Amino acid sequence: MTSEKYFDFSARSRVGAIRSRGLTRRAALAGLGASMGGVMLPAAVRAQDEQGEQPQPEPGESFSFDMLTERMRAASKQEPGERDSIEGFLAELDYDQYQRVRFREDHARWRENEKSQFHLQPFHLGWLFKEPVVINELVDGRAIPMIFSTRDFDYSSLERDVPEDLVMPGIAGFRLQNQLNRADVYDELVAFLGASYFRALGRDNLYGISARGLAVNTGVAEGEEFPRFTEFWIERPADGAGSVTLYAALRSQSVTGAYRFVITPGANTTMEVTARLFLRNDVEQLGISPLTSMFLFDGSDPGNFHDYRAAVHDSSALVLNVGETTFYRQLKNPPRLASSYLGAHAPRSFGLVQRERDFSQYLDAQAHYERRPSLMVEPIGDWGKGTVRLLELPTDLETNDNVVAYWLPDAPAEAGDELEFAYRLHWGMSPPGDGSDTLAHIVRTRVGEGGVAGVDEDNEAQKFVIDFEGGLLRELSGTAEVEPEITVQNGEIEEQALSRISGTQTWRLVIDVLGQPESTVELRASLKGFGRTLTETWLYQWVRQ
Repeated sequence: MTSEKYFDFSARSRVGAIRSRGLTRRAALAGLGASMGGVMLPAAVRAQDEQGEQPQPEPGESFSFDMLTERMRAASKQEPGERDSIEGFLAELDYDQYQRVRFREDHARWRENEKSQFHLQPFHLGWLFKEPVVINELVDGRAIPMIFSTRDFDYSSLERDVPEDLVMPGIAGFRLQNQLNRADVYDELVAFLGASYFRALGRDNLYGISARGLAVNTGVAEGEEFPRFTEFWIERPADGAGSVTLYAALRSQSVTGAYRFVITPGANTTMEVTARLFLRNDVEQLGISPLTSMFLFDGSDPGNFHDYRAAVHDSSALVLNVGETTFYRQLKNPPRLASSYLGAHAPRSFGLVQRERDFSQYLDAQAHYERRPSLMVEPIGDWGKGTVRLLELPTDLETNDNVVAYWLPDAPAEAGDELEFAYRLHWGMSPPGDGSDTLAHIVRTRVGEGGVAGVDEDNEAQKFVIDFEGGLLRELSGTAEVEPEITVQNGEIEEQALSRISGTQTWRLVIDVLGQPESTVELRASLKGFGRTLTETWLYQWVRQ
């Protein structure tokens, strides 16, 4: 895994469009190669288009999720085959030219239906996106190919000739819009673009964290494999329908898959996912429901950044809910590749969260990191034994995604295996699973030199300050019988102290820890009292320099 940067696909901020992080890496590492040439529109279709109507091909073949499943099962027993390629105008678009291409808003699919709560817009082929993705509309159980041409896009700011009647051999991906925040505005809801990457928004969110269909051998020495969604089928939304359903075919060297997504927008946008996977080859690490995010710095890991902002990250922590325990693993920007494994049996949920929601906690008037969504994965059914794997890579740029998390089943992934996983993805400010309903939350972590601040010099200890709020703690006085439970691996506790901060409902745990140079120190802490655990369980990996 290397760094990646990607674009702000927001329909309301496309001018000059490059603020969030994106798909440079996604597309490049997915092996986007050369692409496939376009076709000239037939005369009858051109006549329709000139009258402002969208070309309507004849109804296609029957389609169902089970039919797609059989198709992908059969594909897994065959050689992968060569990837499609484009040439000519589409393949020649460079970075600058690609950024200047705009989709014509009035050409959005389903826009003509005033009762439709969803609009669809394609992403143009070119630059890094040179492998066409086929998209179909499902009407009464039949698949109708969606046709897009150069007439659907505005090229007026390009200093080059563009064929007027070029039918696209496919698209790079697509976005769905919805009245997510206001009844009179169709805002972007979800975008699929690059390999098997996609992102969604809850109400009042801005794009940040991404998800993927599948991770294959991420962080493995032999190199990562990037499956891609090659074809989509989207059910035409019924009048007034509050959800939209789409299907996707996933292909890679080692795996094929049939996916179903049921997307319901809201304060927390929910995507119910069913993934049916067929393994062509053995896979060392098969990552289920992978999440990708960015952590540069904050008070828990300030690094060497000389920045007026207090924090820069799309996600601040990994959360894992198992039984009655909620683990809160603070994210880091490590000095070298760091990998953590959190073993679990039948997890209730896991995900990457952004808990700090005040502008003053970031001070970035453009990126507004306080509005980046948290994303929680809720398994449907018993996923059995496995591990949530967390990878963190060093980076010095906020345009680089450097955090990956996914579920790694204990069972080996072998050629010929057929697997099915169902889960819900919850995107929003505080989606279900982002913290316990009964346990006190970890609201912040801070680090610094051990000893007494401003007095001790050259102290080799590292100080960790963890603040807890909520749950039963809020009802307790500072004299209540509450005790910390702390464990340290590869290090030792020099000092510890617990107190309730006067005038607040915050309980503060302070730990001074010693570790050997070049060692990785694992820390774990929670507060207990009255025969029960009162807080989330704080986890931290300190890479001692």
